[in-house]
Order: sequence, then structure tokens, then C-alpha cells
Amino acid sequence: VFEALPNARSNGKGPAMRAVPLGKGDIGILNYAYVLEQLEASFYLQVVATMYSGITESEMVMMEDIKNHEVAHRDFLKAALGKNAIIDLNFDFSSVDFSDRASVLATAKTFEDLGVAAYNGAGQLLESADLLLIAGKIVSVEARHAAAIRSIFDADFTTFAGDDIIDANGLDRALSPNTVLEAAAPFITNKIIANQLPTS
Repeated sequence: VFEALPNARSNGKGPAMRAVPLGKGDIGILNYAYVLEQLEASFYLQVVATMYSGITESEMVMMEDIKNHEVAHRDFLKAALGKNAIIDLNFDFSSVDFSDRASVLATAKTFEDLGVAAYNGAGQLLESADLLLIAGKIVSVEARHAAAIRSIFDADFTTFAGDDIIDANGLDRALSPNTVLEAAAPFITNKIIANQLPTS
């Protein structure tokens, strides 16, 4: 069972941030999604605030649109969770050079691919059909983001749905919360406690 992100650490301004339990059942899964949406929203807010050198007009529009979507997802989940929502998290993007196109796009690709795989893996864990419908609507938008970011890397459009994320049956990969949180760990300052999330 995934207890907490091993990379939780100090941000240099004091002790490591307090532990954040996600909860259990559908609340836990929504908070798990809320972690990821907070991460993505925070990243794109920084991208848009400090556009990388040489950004094209079309890329600028894309980043603005994705930022708006991620902020909307974040705010929707916070409202849906109400008093059950986890705190606003703190993030560490020190490994990202926001002035460098390759660094920003590589990080965006990582986050978008991870987000799609996270929703694919978490959908089966939700008990509420209404919440599953909402998750399906969000993941379809995340998949559009992932394809858009990947398309920037390849003008021939041969990797926008590459075999590293799409299998021989045309199905996208699905990752467990444990795997996703471990992958996101280097960017999250808070200690996330996910040991009550459903596993099947």
C-alpha cells in the first residue's frame, strides 16, 4: 500500500509540509484527482506567466487553453469535494527551466500522459456512476491535451498516440494511484498519504 510520497521535503523555508491524507472511497479518489489537477494547474499557470523563449503564437494559444482547462478542473473538484477537499498543495518545479521550450514541453508531456493514465486507472475504483461520468468527461479533455502537446514534438504526427501509451488494441494505458503518485512525487512538496484509497 502506498503510504506517502517518499520525496516529500522541505521547500527551503522551513520543515517539510504537513502530511495530507486523501481519505477513502470515492472521496479519496476525488482528492487523488484533485492532487493531479492542482499540480497541472500550478504548472501551466507558471508556464503562461513566463512564456518560454521562442514560443509561437499557436503554442501560446495552446498553453493558455490548457491552463484554463486545468484551472477549471481543479476548481470543479475542489467545489465537488467541499469540506472533504484536501488543502492547497505546494509544488517544486525547480527541475523545470520555464524559459526553455524543450524543458517546458517535456514536463507538459509527462504531466498530460500521466493524467490520462491516472484517470483511466482510477475510473474502475469509483462507486458512483455520476462521478464516473464526470471523470470520463475530464479524462477526454486531458487526452486532447496529451495529443496536442505530443503533436508539437512531431510535425509528422507519428507519435501523438505513440505505442508507449497506446497498446496494440488501440487502448490507452491505465496506471494505479500508487504508480501515478510515485511518478508525481518529485514535483509535490507535501507528503501525500494515500493508504486508504481503494485498490479494486
